[in-house]
Amino acid sequence: MAMAASLVSASIAASALAQSAAEPAGVGQTGIVGMGDADGAFITPGKFSEPTGEKMYKRVCAGCHMPDAKGAKGAGMYPALARAENLASGDYTLYVVLKGKHGMPAVGRMMTDQQVADVVNYVRMNFGNKYKDRVTAAQVKDVR
Repeated sequence: MAMAASLVSASIAASALAQSAAEPAGVGQTGIVGMGDADGAFITPGKFSEPTGEKMYKRVCAGCHMPDAKGAKGAGMYPALARAENLASGDYTLYVVLKGKHGMPAVGRMMTDQQVADVVNYVRMNFGNKYKDRVTAAQVKDVR
């Protein structure tokens, strides 16, 4: 019995080692590029180099909320950001990006203050959203 348990344990360890070796550089325990280091801790802001809110959306947000921001259902529910009344409040949108909500991780923790402001402003001014009041990097810093 002890030998069987030892074999199972060794098999699990080998499988975990093979999986971690297959992960591309920059993938932490979360399985999302840039989300966590080997210890699962969040990486400091500025991990991304995307220069605009649009490029940041495409890199970070579109995988779940979809390129057209209409959301998706599958293994989880990813709400639509297109024509979204709850984005009327820049403060609310900023808070969700920085702190997360329900199953959404706090993706803003990987971004600089300006990158967070840029992606929030991009989403609030595109995809049928017409919210013109802009979020600033100073607001992001205050919420952070």
